[in-house]
Amino acid sequence: MGDTAALLFSVLMDTLGYWWVMIPTIFLGLIVGGIPGFSAANTIIILMPLTLAMDLQMGLVFMVTLYCAARMGAGIPAILVNIPGTAGAAATPLDGYPMTKQGRGQQALSISFVSSAIGGLLTTIIALAAMPLLARVGFYMHAVEMIVVMLFGISLIASIAAQDMIKGLIAGFLGLMIGSIGTDVVYATPRGTMGFLELYDGVPLIPALVGLFAVSEAFIIIEKKVILSKKGQEAMENPSWAATFEGVREALVRWKHIVWTSIIGLVIGVIPGAGASIASFVAYQQSRTFSKTPEKYGTGHIEGLIAPESANNGVTSGTLVPLLVLGIPGGATAAIMLVVMQYHGVSFGPSLFQRQPEVGYGMFMAMAVSYLLMMLTIIPLSRYMSRVTTVPTIYLAPMIISFTLVGAFVPREYMFDMYLALAFGVLGYIARRTGYHVAAILIGVILGPLLETYFLRALKKSEGDITVLFSSTIGNILWVALVVSLILPAVFDRRRKRKELVTP
Repeated sequence: MGDTAALLFSVLMDTLGYWWVMIPTIFLGLIVGGIPGFSAANTIIILMPLTLAMDLQMGLVFMVTLYCAARMGAGIPAILVNIPGTAGAAATPLDGYPMTKQGRGQQALSISFVSSAIGGLLTTIIALAAMPLLARVGFYMHAVEMIVVMLFGISLIASIAAQDMIKGLIAGFLGLMIGSIGTDVVYATPRGTMGFLELYDGVPLIPALVGLFAVSEAFIIIEKKVILSKKGQEAMENPSWAATFEGVREALVRWKHIVWTSIIGLVIGVIPGAGASIASFVAYQQSRTFSKTPEKYGTGHIEGLIAPESANNGVTSGTLVPLLVLGIPGGATAAIMLVVMQYHGVSFGPSLFQRQPEVGYGMFMAMAVSYLLMMLTIIPLSRYMSRVTTVPTIYLAPMIISFTLVGAFVPREYMFDMYLALAFGVLGYIARRTGYHVAAILIGVILGPLLETYFLRALKKSEGDITVLFSSTIGNILWVALVVSLILPAVFDRRRKRKELVTP
């Protein structure tokens, strides 16, 4: 025990010695995460020659810090201007942006930063302590279990539909139909591509994301003078440090909420290929299900902002577990880390922590230190970042459209993707104007293709036997949990109405 503590302390001291690398990388990650289309993965690819030229420890510190900072940075435009920087932040605007329009953008950013930092730091510690146990999660989560996990996220459509059942379900099914565009998973037969070769790989996520949220929002806000409501404008006239500290306090008071939603992110992050988008939607859905005030979600509710932000930062430590223990990357960024580590001759597996403890423990220590540094460097910026919302929309809307179209172009470098983002922008604008929820459409676009892939994989293994969906013990437990989470809101709602009738 003493030897392990001494080793961890030594690794911590070594990691702190790279503070001069971490602080600039944090600000780089914030910028990268805040621009739709950019991510830690493609930034590390661009900087690959630099990363390979560094010594192994410095290179890992740089990549891990960039990964964490980009994940946190993706929430900034999601909150301020309704533009998720990545798919992992797609659930953040549901409550973050309404807070901004109410003039509480400063508090929303503080809540987001604190939730992200605590969620990331906590799950890093848990992952380090429970790594052998967490590594086994990937072995037990097969196609059947993943189907149910994704149904948790898709069931969020039903929560959205609760406000207007017909419109909510129409929006969700439209998203699922758009998500099915591309080549068939089994026979590679084109479906709904309308002859466009660019759609054979499916609808690209970033153009759909920025189109439905950012471009459509730009079309909406250009009809106003500023993003803020009248009450919000009054609140933003005299920004103060008090609003930042209020946001920090609001997040810390709800520390239990941060803990359990970040653990959802950690567990889902351990599953290779699951990703932050699934984690954020599942965490938001679970947060709303077990809330005493589910009707407040989508109106600027603090817990609705905490859930996706703590969950998608909980994913970061989860993706490192299968990488280090099994040599299986949990996501795109982890896959690039794998390449860099192989270049330096790192051999993966449980023995890594005996042969090269500075590598295995060092990555988690770098993640923990980066989250601590982010709390000190980023939270004070909330006051200044929130001023973006006071910019007149005559300037802001063209800037949003320009940046998001560039972001749509970056991942695949197709002009087609820019036109596609505009098409999704028009679709999103029409949906907003007619009372349909763009979030329901996006959930279908993101999770629909994944659900189909795992569903067909399960049927292939069982030779077409549909009962395979109920053949797993863990899967059946998850099925029961899914049914319970769908029934509970109705039960809570009925109980609340009874109390209101009894109370004079």
